[in-house]
Amino acid sequence: MFKLYENLVRPALFSLRAERAHDIGLVSLRIGLGSKAAQSIAARRFVAEPFGKLERFGLEFRNPLGIAAGFDKNGKVVNQLSSLGFGSVEVGTITYEPQRGNDKPRLFRLPKDQALINRMGFNNDGAAAIVNRLKDIEPTCILGINIGKNKETPMDAATENYLKSFELAHPVADYVAVNISSPNTPNLRELQRAENLNELLRSLQNRNDALGTKPLLVKIAPDLNEGEIESIVATCIARRIAGIIATNTTDSREGLKTSDVTRFGAGGLSGRPLTRMANNVIALIYKYSKGRLPTIGVGGIFTARDAFDKVTAGAGLLQAYTGFVYGGMTFAREINLGLASILEERGYRTLDEAIGTSVKL
Repeated sequence: MFKLYENLVRPALFSLRAERAHDIGLVSLRIGLGSKAAQSIAARRFVAEPFGKLERFGLEFRNPLGIAAGFDKNGKVVNQLSSLGFGSVEVGTITYEPQRGNDKPRLFRLPKDQALINRMGFNNDGAAAIVNRLKDIEPTCILGINIGKNKETPMDAATENYLKSFELAHPVADYVAVNISSPNTPNLRELQRAENLNELLRSLQNRNDALGTKPLLVKIAPDLNEGEIESIVATCIARRIAGIIATNTTDSREGLKTSDVTRFGAGGLSGRPLTRMANNVIALIYKYSKGRLPTIGVGGIFTARDAFDKVTAGAGLLQAYTGFVYGGMTFAREINLGLASILEERGYRTLDEAIGTSVKL
């Protein structure tokens, strides 16, 4: 089936503009796997659970690999993605007000680098509409909701903007992720600064406690220096944050094989070029938290070995987006089974035994 995707489906999709192909893919998933019967058939083929139940921040994941935010922005194919073998789906990024995002074209493929560049700009239907849509489904995997700031909201009103989205997302989400690291919303990354982050997380956690505490996670950039990561870890621990998602996309274009990459313009780079950057951030989180802060590793997962490297760097869960675009329907199953095989070959009895083993504390 991988050869079918590699030789037939992917070339057809890649002949289209990237965002158009993505939209067609979402419609195909929504219709083709729209019924519970179709999802059940797909799940028998694609779902792999070789690790048993994985308990992370009070939730049980059937396997470590989830779909990262950005793929299903509007929460239209959660159970369809679940039936393809993902243990979690992170919807969003959603914003309180609906948002068109940046002008098209805004999504680009770099096949020579196994990468994507996007400057989508948090295009989404708005928190209320997306949450209402999610209320109508019974998720068959862990459901995360990723929240961000509206572009037109000034920075001094950012916290209130996040709080409004959080209050809507809270009842339906298994966990909520706070996106403070997209490079496509002006000044958003300023929220990673210690004083700004502390205030934002204090307010969100207070509201979380009032509503009934659910896991609250923070998604950070790969472009941070070591001191900034140490500071973020300290703030997250102080504010009882359940975990960190590492990482978002990068502004860097260093070392790309694609010629004249400047023609694509601004945007976040994801995929294979992000692998090492993300792993370094994961390892620093593990180091400065002494393994006490659960981390979801994202960025450049294409193979089971990529997944294993993130686990040994300190990730207890994983997410993918670009690797799925390049890998196709069997991607999740191949990563999960391959990761389990590597763990067994290396003598680990469980995935948990391998977490952080390449990091010197």
